[in-house]
Amino acid sequence: MKKSIVYFSLPLLLGFGACKHKDLCFDHYHVHEVRIMFDWRNAPDANPESMAAYFFGNEETGMLRYIFQNREGDIISMPVGSYSGLGLNSDNTDWARSRHIDDIEAFETYTDDAITTEAYGLSTRGVPRAPGAEDERMAQTPGMLWTHRVDNVTVNSTDSLQTITFYPEEAVCHYTVDISHVTNLQYVDRAEIDGTISGMAEGFNHGKNCPTKNHVTMTFTLSADTEAQTLHGELLTFGECPSDFGSHMLTIYLYLTDGSKWYYNFDVTSQVHNAPDPHNVHIVLSGLPLPQPIVDGGGLIPDVTDWQTEDIDMKM
Repeated sequence: MKKSIVYFSLPLLLGFGACKHKDLCFDHYHVHEVRIMFDWRNAPDANPESMAAYFFGNEETGMLRYIFQNREGDIISMPVGSYSGLGLNSDNTDWARSRHIDDIEAFETYTDDAITTEAYGLSTRGVPRAPGAEDERMAQTPGMLWTHRVDNVTVNSTDSLQTITFYPEEAVCHYTVDISHVTNLQYVDRAEIDGTISGMAEGFNHGKNCPTKNHVTMTFTLSADTEAQTLHGELLTFGECPSDFGSHMLTIYLYLTDGSKWYYNFDVTSQVHNAPDPHNVHIVLSGLPLPQPIVDGGGLIPDVTDWQTEDIDMKM
């Protein structure tokens, strides 16, 4: 088993390059061996390759960070004292940014700005925004995230091996989008198109075990099936803001084969709010008639320099 690594680190940026840190010199502290365990009963299908444990003690020890190159944990050395702790995965977190890491109550994970869309590579500054979301930050979607907090942890100088157990749970939500009866889909010039959903939580507060309060619009892609006349997309989010269940607009952006640019807004607020399981939200829409481009001198004559849209009465 690979050994754990301990850092006494401020500042630290989770999943983002190298971090500045200084090693805690145990010569000045009474230390004791502690077994850190990650019990996956609350997320049995989780498969992270590595885990991190953060412990928040007094001003002298500050924040301690331990990395485990597995999902089970290991035996570490900790200074004697009382702590609160956070356990979360540390693998595949290139998407993750963290802030307020020196305060367990405010410790947050969030994502970077989405500079361009994924399918067409469009600048997010230039695409039309959903009504009511014009001022929201356009953000990337998160990856998988598991987390758990423990409190009132005391490390004593005893002969017995103490154990601290975390019970991580999934901190992100799975959203799927299905749009059926999409006519003229054969005139879309790519198999994948861009989409956004507004009013989502910007991040996750690990200390409070809930999404953060700020709203963002998240980007994702939808795949087009011309034979079935459907669009399908999947994305991870942090869910809805806990103190403000605002509106949610689904927007799709597409190019037709004649070069015209089209976007469509759908109010999916009720489907998000009324989802039976807020961690698994399925958005279903039906009946999207796309315009027919120029064919043999007939059909739509577009202005390819501007985004165009139509008001569509969609069935849920």
